[in-house]
This record gives sequence, C-alpha cells and structure tokens, in this order.
Amino acid sequence: MKLIDFEQYLNQLMKPEQIKDYAPNGLQIQGCEEIIKIVTGVTASQALIDLAIEEKANVVLVHHGYFWKNESYVIRGMKHNRIKALIANDINLFAYHLPLDIHPTLGNNAQLATLLNIDVTGPLELGNALSIALQGQLPEITSGCDLAALINEKLNRECLHIKPPSNKKIKTIAWCTGGGQDYIELAAEQGIDAFISGEISEKTTHIAREMDIHFFAAGHHATERYGVKALGEYIAKEQGLNVVFIDIDNPV
Repeated sequence: MKLIDFEQYLNQLMKPEQIKDYAPNGLQIQGCEEIIKIVTGVTASQALIDLAIEEKANVVLVHHGYFWKNESYVIRGMKHNRIKALIANDINLFAYHLPLDIHPTLGNNAQLATLLNIDVTGPLELGNALSIALQGQLPEITSGCDLAALINEKLNRECLHIKPPSNKKIKTIAWCTGGGQDYIELAAEQGIDAFISGEISEKTTHIAREMDIHFFAAGHHATERYGVKALGEYIAKEQGLNVVFIDIDNPV
C-alpha cells in the first residue's frame, strides 16, 4: 500500500479534523513510500522504535507521538535519538491522540467500556457528541471493592480506589482513559456513582470524598493499551497489512 493511500485511509477513519488537539494528528515523520508492515504501540518511545526496527516495520502507529504543545522546538537528546532512528530506518510515524480517545468503536474509551462490560449511555459532556469522557451503566449493581477487583483482573494492574464516605453501591459510571481525572467533578455533579481514569491528581482524592463518588485510577498506559491495539487489528483485517502490537510495559 502506498504511503499517500495509507495516510488518507487513516485520516478518513480517525477524522482528526473533528477535534482540536495538543499535538498534530496523522503522519508526524515521513518514511518510505511502500507500507507493508506496521508496529502499533501506546507511545513512540525509543524501546518501541528499536523493536519496530527489529521487526523491519515501515510504520510505527501510536497514541502518544511527538511535537506536543508548549514542548521545546529543539531536536536534541532523547528527541534527537528517537527521530534519528526513525529517519535512518525510513520508518513513518503516525500518531492519533484525542481522535483515538473518542473514536466510537476503536477508541480508548470505547474499548475500555467493552473490556469492563459497561453499557455506554452517552457523553459525559452533555450535548457534546465528541465528548472525550463517556458515561454508562454496569450490568448490575456492584460494590466499589468488586469493581476494583474487576479492573485489576481485566487490566492486569492494581488500581488505586478512593472510596467516598458513604461507600455507596455502584450502578452508574463515567470514565476517561489516560490523564482524564479532572472529569470526575463533572461526573459527580451529574450524580454518577463512580469515575474511572488512568491517573490521579492530589485534588482528585478530595473531590471524590467531598462529592461522594468512587474514583479508580487504573494507570495511564494500562487504560490506553486497547485503542491502538484495536485500530491495528482493524487495519490488518480491512487492508490485509501485517500489523504487530507491541506493549512496552509502563507502571504509570
């Protein structure tokens, strides 16, 4: 598959023009013109790039790429090493950040809902069809401890559970993968029982306790493995390309 065709295919699928983001989405570093093998992963780290080189991949496709808002323009040190390795090996780097979070079926939030058997009922940001955070319901009322155990089992990572004083049962739930912990207040204002994200901030604990909502921090990386993996599997099925998902472990 030609690079220009692959780029157009991905952009039509992910629709990056729909949402304002903190980094460019799509092709970030250009490589060879013929796409045969793709490596997918959460972040375009040196470890992922090195393994992509071993795999003789033509594309590295990630959720976390480069050129973030407010980062230095200077290409040196870690950034130089990563970019040099991609260019020297003629590897294309594609990254989709928020477009991959919000995709209705392949996105990080949609995939986490599937993994945890949550029925999506709509956006957390009411009236916003492109809401990054979602809300839904569990199939049956459960305790905070049982939900924490389910998260630990499915993500293979021990989550941090902040219980509210009431330690109420959970039926309604909202979530935003990665660094979406600040949506907890919006969830609490809507009377939702629990909120899941990847990370936690110091203030999150106080919000959970004072606004009577369970909070689960399940890991930025752990909650965002599944979107890019699903995207790669979809590409392999639809385009017949060789796609390999590589999970570089990250405890955060």
